[in-house]
Amino acid sequence: MTQADTVVRREIVVNAPLEKAFSVFTDRFGDFKPPEHNLLAVPIAETVFEPKVGGHIYDRGTDGSECRWARILAYEPPHRVVFSWDIGPTWQIESDPGHTSEVEVAFTAETPDRTRVTLEHRHLDRHGPGWESVRDGIGHDQGWPLYLDRYAGLFAADGDGGHRAR
Repeated sequence: MTQADTVVRREIVVNAPLEKAFSVFTDRFGDFKPPEHNLLAVPIAETVFEPKVGGHIYDRGTDGSECRWARILAYEPPHRVVFSWDIGPTWQIESDPGHTSEVEVAFTAETPDRTRVTLEHRHLDRHGPGWESVRDGIGHDQGWPLYLDRYAGLFAADGDGGHRAR
């Protein structure tokens, strides 16, 4: 097994200044997280991203129930955020931090109005037996690529350029 086997990396460029790219990712995480990506027994009413080290990313159901599926490990606006991925190979919450992976999202200004967003989901083998199913799920078109496409779509929806032709 090589490190490349245990990492999923995706990049996207958005037409937004660095600070806005970061704040949209953290403040509006629930606006681009697909609602069907849900471990609750009821529909998701909101997804909350707590913007601080020690905070969580969690889904709140329409009945008030909560599913805390990530812990904020680093919060360094506007350059990076790192959070745990507390969802195991059976797509259930993993309570042992030693069996969780981590996601780093880095924001790099390419120009004053364009930002490269690099997402690296690493240490996937920490999930233990069956970890490959986590890698395959998050790397699939319905995993991180879908999240990043929906994230980029928020800039177009805001009317500030989104995907301008080059």
